Amino acid sequence: MGEVKPCSATQTAGQRPPFDTSRLRWHPMALQILCRRRCMSHRGTLMAIYAHPDDESFGTGGTLALYAERGYRVVLVTATKGEAGEIQDPTMQSDEPISEIRQRELKCACEILGIEGPYYLGYRDSGMAGTPDNERPDSFLQADLDEATGRVVEAIRRFRPDVIVTFEPGGGYGHPDHVKASVVATRAFHLAGDPARYAEQGLAPWQPKKLYYTALPRRMFRAMAQRMREAGIDPAERGFNPEERGMPDEVISTEIDVSSVLDKKTRAFLCHRSQISPNGIIAQLPTEAMREFMKTEYFWRVVPEAPVEGIERDLFAGL
Repeated sequence: MGEVKPCSATQTAGQRPPFDTSRLRWHPMALQILCRRRCMSHRGTLMAIYAHPDDESFGTGGTLALYAERGYRVVLVTATKGEAGEIQDPTMQSDEPISEIRQRELKCACEILGIEGPYYLGYRDSGMAGTPDNERPDSFLQADLDEATGRVVEAIRRFRPDVIVTFEPGGGYGHPDHVKASVVATRAFHLAGDPARYAEQGLAPWQPKKLYYTALPRRMFRAMAQRMREAGIDPAERGFNPEERGMPDEVISTEIDVSSVLDKKTRAFLCHRSQISPNGIIAQLPTEAMREFMKTEYFWRVVPEAPVEGIERDLFAGL
């Protein structure tokens, strides 16, 4: 996984590597020692593992920005470069490959959020379910599960995160790459600490302490539908059924208030111009209503198992 690189000798919280550290890739133990010595100032490390450019901003941009501001190291791992995507903004015309556009958009978002990355796993976007892109041998969907897990294990062992966030098992809305990312990230979380697995990487085992799935509660979508009706928009005409969106409310274990970084979250979101449709649900809601929905981000704590009662307010609680 040549594109995954550790922190550099001059790197501090929220900064990206100032030089290409791939020259050191054949000395994995040296890389780990370097990272441990130079990144000690971080309060902890949060790793987000997603499928495409824009996943990080649309779902957890506020959380990533908030922890970066608080002095945590925040690392983004992305499986693909969004090669199967389409330009959603009709005012944006370009002959440039969509993957180039989306890489540039993701770089913009990472800089605004103040996070490291993106570090690409090197797979191709598989496209929406049932499309020909699903069958491409280089697609993330077709990737061997053990091999893909190994790439994420390598990233975990290099960056040594305390907390990992990824998609819930349904991938939000069933996108095959989202589902695959959830499976691979979850397997890697459990295997990265096993010295018998992927020993050929030459990297010391590392066991992250907490695993979260992003999980939007159904009550939020019901509230969105109500605000649409108040604005004179029929959700049904827009193909928006809140009962088919999100997760059961009782699944939500953790809520993060990101109102203090809402401006960063919004600007990172807008970096992904190619993926924002003027006819989408987000564009249809009044600005204030949208800001209200964006100020809280929701998670399902998987490891350790969430408490039966009470809502957690900090991903690093208990560490």
